[in-house]
Amino acid sequence: MTAGPLTVVVADANLHPLRAEFEAALPAGTVTHWPDPRDSEAVEAAVSPADVLVAGQCTARTAALATRLRLVHTAGAGTDKIDLAALPPGTQVANTFHHEDAIAEYVVSAAILLRRGFLRQHQALRRAVWDSPAHDPRSPWMDSLSATTVGFVGFGHIGARCWQGFRAFGASGVAVTRRGEVDAAAEGLAWAGTIDDLGALLDTSDVVVVSAPLTPETTGLIGEAELSRMRSSAVLVNVGRGPVVDEDALYRALRTHTIGAAALDVWYRYPTSGHTGAPGKHPFETLDNVLMTPHSSGLTRQTFIRRAADITANIGRLATGEPLHNVVAVVR
Repeated sequence: MTAGPLTVVVADANLHPLRAEFEAALPAGTVTHWPDPRDSEAVEAAVSPADVLVAGQCTARTAALATRLRLVHTAGAGTDKIDLAALPPGTQVANTFHHEDAIAEYVVSAAILLRRGFLRQHQALRRAVWDSPAHDPRSPWMDSLSATTVGFVGFGHIGARCWQGFRAFGASGVAVTRRGEVDAAAEGLAWAGTIDDLGALLDTSDVVVVSAPLTPETTGLIGEAELSRMRSSAVLVNVGRGPVVDEDALYRALRTHTIGAAALDVWYRYPTSGHTGAPGKHPFETLDNVLMTPHSSGLTRQTFIRRAADITANIGRLATGEPLHNVVAVVR
């Protein structure tokens, strides 16, 4: 049990609207600070006496100032922006999820939007053009999800929940993961394999859902050679991390229609301040076969209510000396 009340710094803008609910769930006497996450100096000043930092990132500079830190808790799954090597020894790093439902809604709806040609039809009708085979025999007939094979590159929390949605519409599914641990029969998939089977997945999939995490091994996992194996009508949906798919190769594949379309919710560049900035070095916005969203697929109020509950429960465990949940690293 801790010797006194914990000091908690919450530097995640997504939790700020839930401040009252968050603080009400903390152990009695907990001291909280809510610096503007965009103000690095304010975060650094607040974190110096902190026991707990709730944030999506912790730089080496921030970690060096946080000599009392015992827990860094992200309000999401990713911990790739936490400088583990710089944290004080004994610091635990934990994450949380609950974004699966929201992301699955995005993935299935984006796949339908692009696979059925709704984005193209939307753009045409704004020009008073009725791009439909009922009005123009040159317009293509589109397939429903029941005639679609969905390939999952990664089949963790997100991939498995997305598959439930696609499966409900009668789609066929295949998956590849790093270790090949997915039981295809139990999950209702046609087959499942390892990353060595990625080519076979790309050859046969009408929709490719990328939800693999970003690691040195997955950076650039899908490049020019891989994209060239995809069907010319195939739709790529990336909700993992941008660099899992090579940016140069993806832009070329979309511009030349090597693949049919893409829904991109994760990117190659993010604003360093404010809320403006190009999401990559290429002008994806000039392409008519791309759905662009600002890493928002998991952002619903319900997602963060559940995440806040996980985080405050872990802070309660820290205060009483109980084992924490969802610990991804302990600094040695």
